[in-house]
Amino acid sequence: MDRPDSDLKKELDATLHARRELGEEYESALVDSFLEKVDQRIDGAVERRVRRQLAERQMVAARDSRSPGDRDSWGERFGFGIVSLVLAIPLSAIGAGTGKLPGLIVSWLGIVGVNVVQAVRANPGAFGRRRRAAKDSDWED
Repeated sequence: MDRPDSDLKKELDATLHARRELGEEYESALVDSFLEKVDQRIDGAVERRVRRQLAERQMVAARDSRSPGDRDSWGERFGFGIVSLVLAIPLSAIGAGTGKLPGLIVSWLGIVGVNVVQAVRANPGAFGRRRRAAKDSDWED
């Protein structure tokens, strides 16, 4: 930020020097010219800030609009269910063969647990949890 300030200071010095050389009859034209340059500098700074803030708001809005369920397609969830059912057969056989009924129960608890975790991850609003309400735009008051 030192460079724009030093440029503005040089501009002011040049304007004052020109006023001394040209006299008072050109004073209003010199002041108007200097103020126009200051206005342009302010307008540029404000425009850059507004663009940056607008871009930041758009990024935040884009992040908030994506829900975790958007990333998972229906086919992905269906495939996960099919794979877990297919794997349930050998897991049930291994659990029942080594641990009898308690082994079978533990293997099915594991299968159900994995599917519940997948369902909660895919649908955060499921199982009684409420989704956070979308924040209204600051532009509308």
